[in-house]
Amino acid sequence: MEPTAVRHQRAWRAETVGVAADPRIAALRLAVSRMGRELAAHPGTLADRDVAEEQLAVIEAMAAGPVELTRLRHALLLTVSALGSVSALAEPLGELRGAIALFGAPPPRG
Repeated sequence: MEPTAVRHQRAWRAETVGVAADPRIAALRLAVSRMGRELAAHPGTLADRDVAEEQLAVIEAMAAGPVELTRLRHALLLTVSALGSVSALAEPLGELRGAIALFGAPPPRG
């Protein structure tokens, strides 16, 4: 198993996590896939569907490469803002939130 790579940036202190053999990445990929399928199958008109789809694409891209926790959490925030009131999507959205929580607490501000 390859060690996890961690990098800190002064501006926002983004932490980057390597993806090799990381079970958190597998959980994230599954959650993004399910959320995308459920969103695509949802028949209702959603004002922010485009925002949610864009942010899911951002999360999916991070699952394929280094995960920047700050960007990951920001994408989750925008996705929840776009879909949080849709009860039919609550379960897959909760799964996505749980997968992102596996990466730990957000980096400190300041």
